[in-house]
Amino acid sequence: MAAVIPTNSTTVRSKRPAGLPWALRIGVALGNLFAPETTGRRAESLFTSPLGASRRRALEAPLDGAAIETIPVLGETVTLYRWGARDRPLVLFSHGWSSFGLRVRPWVGPLLAAGYQVASFDQIAHGRSSGRHATLPGFGNVLAAVARHLGPSAAIIGHSLGGAAVGMALLQGARTGRVVLIAPPAEAAAAVRRFAEHIGLGRRALQRMRRAVVERAGVPLEAVAVEAQAPALGVPALIIHDLEDREVPWADGERYARNWPGARLLSVEGLGHHRIVGEPRIIDAGMRFLGGAEVGQKVVGTTELRCGFA
Repeated sequence: MAAVIPTNSTTVRSKRPAGLPWALRIGVALGNLFAPETTGRRAESLFTSPLGASRRRALEAPLDGAAIETIPVLGETVTLYRWGARDRPLVLFSHGWSSFGLRVRPWVGPLLAAGYQVASFDQIAHGRSSGRHATLPGFGNVLAAVARHLGPSAAIIGHSLGGAAVGMALLQGARTGRVVLIAPPAEAAAAVRRFAEHIGLGRRALQRMRRAVVERAGVPLEAVAVEAQAPALGVPALIIHDLEDREVPWADGERYARNWPGARLLSVEGLGHHRIVGEPRIIDAGMRFLGGAEVGQKVVGTTELRCGFA
């Protein structure tokens, strides 16, 4: 069985998605019946629009001494945050959906103390960066551009969609020594399906939504999956995932560990999808991995046994 890091407190499960406003429920139900094409397009627009609170939280979050700069990426302006001396090895942080770059703050102190410099950024349509819409391939493109701007890094740490973006950025030439992925989703198609189920989207509207997502992203949904990317990657990776994550299933993290050559999986309990990012035990595990320690367990799979732990 997988090694698990429990918390000292009673298990805290991440909350179920908030209930939908009644007007949206009625609108989707009627749209399914009378205007599935329009409803599908509107669902895609909603799906690719981060929560507006992301910008407010980014502006309200303490900078903790970060230096701020901006760079042009894909026709938008991306905000970077940097801590520490520029001659130190770099650790780059990639945030998740409807989040922002300053979510890395709990990691900054330990990383600086260990001799690193730290950089983070707000994805397009997030935080202080410009833009209105974002996609998973777009997350990878922006991360790749930021990595090129900053130069080779000692490590990249990615949470949720920002973790899924790491593989895409590496395939685009981003150079790093190690990777820590926290609760990464394994495929774009499943994310679309979960969103459609959550808002009650009908079959025809879902088909239109899928086409609209592909049109905006510029790549087929099937190409945005860990099985299509990870086998080509050789960077040492640690995957950290909560067994009871209700937003991105633990099985997604296991898929990363099984398909990413040499990756290790650390399963945890009681942290959900969001609290896990700043949890001291997770930071400690990540720091030990960056220092060269073996953390977590290697996942193996065969035709007879879908997965096991070595």
